[in-house]
Amino acid sequence: MERRGFLRATLAAASCGLWARPSRALSAAGERRRPNILFLMTDQQSASMLDCAGNRCLATPALDRLSAGGIRFERAYACNPVCVPSRFSLQTGLMPSAIGMGRNEDSPQSTVTDAMIENSLGNRFARAGYETAYGGKVHLPRRMNNLKDLGYAMISRDSRGPLAQACAQFIQAEHERPWLLFASFINPHDICYMGINAYARSRGEEPVNNLASRTCEETLDRVRSRADLERFVEEQCPPLPANFEIPPAEPECITRKYTEVRPFRAYLRQQWGPVEWRLHRWLYCRLTEMVDAHLGVVLEALRQSGQEDETLIVFTSDHGDMNAAHRLEHKSVLYEEAVRIPFLMRYPKEIPEGIVEEDHLVSNGLDLLPTLCDYAGIEPPGGLAGRSLRPLAAGGKSAAWREYLPMESQNGRAVRTKRFKYCLYDSGARREMLIDLEADPGEMRNLAGESEYAGELTRHREMLARQVDQAADKIAAPYLIGG
Repeated sequence: MERRGFLRATLAAASCGLWARPSRALSAAGERRRPNILFLMTDQQSASMLDCAGNRCLATPALDRLSAGGIRFERAYACNPVCVPSRFSLQTGLMPSAIGMGRNEDSPQSTVTDAMIENSLGNRFARAGYETAYGGKVHLPRRMNNLKDLGYAMISRDSRGPLAQACAQFIQAEHERPWLLFASFINPHDICYMGINAYARSRGEEPVNNLASRTCEETLDRVRSRADLERFVEEQCPPLPANFEIPPAEPECITRKYTEVRPFRAYLRQQWGPVEWRLHRWLYCRLTEMVDAHLGVVLEALRQSGQEDETLIVFTSDHGDMNAAHRLEHKSVLYEEAVRIPFLMRYPKEIPEGIVEEDHLVSNGLDLLPTLCDYAGIEPPGGLAGRSLRPLAAGGKSAAWREYLPMESQNGRAVRTKRFKYCLYDSGARREMLIDLEADPGEMRNLAGESEYAGELTRHREMLARQVDQAADKIAAPYLIGG
């Protein structure tokens, strides 16, 4: 079956000449250093897009090995299912509403303060004596796009294979201090262009001509010109998801402010059939395999450098992709496919192998900064809502863990509790959505209008109101619904 190994890069073999000089694991005084930190991030990779998470439509050997050697958090979420807001949270530990941001387009007017920059991840670690480096995609609020101001040295502006090589070279260099490397890869984000280009062609227009679009098109060209395309789709493409159809009581805002404002999204939801959607799912797998190969180069460099046992590795993604769920692609909405992301950690000195953590709600944007500070012995910034994941990663439990996890989007807010997820949108009919994720993981049945769930609806309204108040979320405050 072509799904495994298709377009798998051979970078690991090609880069063997880089593995030349191990870095020092001890300080000049002979004392063991604080851990190195390798933070790996992909763009638009849903939590389900891992072989180790049970997805048999793709192969992710690098991430599977990382998961097998440490912990995978099953209930991990992004603060916002869009690039810039999510990446702001990863650097600061703050919700995007703290700067008035709900979407990428809010970047110019977002109110990033000097204190936010001073207390950001790179600056915090640089002041604590870490060698801090960044490679790949940035895409932060306008005032934060200068990485030097955030405390990082840039090692590569590429976000594909050359980034993997630059990361390998950085790891292999001589380091007198512990290091923090933030590596931000672009794929599987190229999946965006399948729908964008399909809509352009439907209007007699040319596809977008950039590297991401070309990567998408070239991958698709290997199969869509086949004379037996429908047979290929039937035999070798992932099936449609169980939640392919639109929920009967879906909030109207999803149509009005998420799909119709971007005409290509409305076109795909209305016009694409099973063949197109299954090809989209196939392409998403191939692009995920592509970035997994790039990550494999970095992880192999770390292993061969002799620093693997001295390094905390963290992997996540900024958000997911709808991947045909509810006849949607791209991100932005508060459905699980867009907001639930992979989150893996490995540190042999403390983290047992092969843990799948399913009990605690985790936020990559809120919890990353407190977690890394904890491992490095650095005082985190005051006033953060996030928690250190170090006790959970060591196999422990926390009876006093958070009651709910907040999420934001451009026109809505959500709180996720152990069993339910409550979403509130700013306009339209059926503004509320209450989902029992244990009984309905595909989010097909909106319980907000069912009388037997009135108590849960009230409880979740109150939690969201508390979250908006605590976060000083001025965007959501006007459209809250009282208990």
